[in-house]
Amino acid sequence: MKKIAICLMATGLLLTFQPLQAKAEPTVPKTAIVATKSENSNSDDKALILRLEEIKEMDHSQLNMREKRALRKEVRAIQNQMNQSGGLYISVGALIIIILLVILIF
Repeated sequence: MKKIAICLMATGLLLTFQPLQAKAEPTVPKTAIVATKSENSNSDDKALILRLEEIKEMDHSQLNMREKRALRKEVRAIQNQMNQSGGLYISVGALIIIILLVILIF
C-alpha cells in the first residue's frame, strides 16, 4: 500500500513539474558574421535607405488607403531586400562550443 502511494505521489510530482515550452522561437541570441559586400551592393543599400527616409518624411495624412497600403508593401519589400545580406549566422551556444573544442584540441 505504501509503495503504491509513493509511486502515485512521485508520478504526480513528475507530471506537475514537467517543463513546458513557452515560446516557439529559440531564446539563444544570434551573433552574425557578415561577409563583405561589393561596392555596387553598397550603393544599392544607400539608395534603399534614402527611399526609406523619403517615405518616412512623406505626409501620410493626405494619402488614401490604397496609397498607404502600397507604401507599406514597398517598405516591407525594401526591408526584406536589405535583410538578405547573405551573411553567416552562428548562435551564441554554437560559438561557445566551437571555442571549447578549439581549446581542447590545442
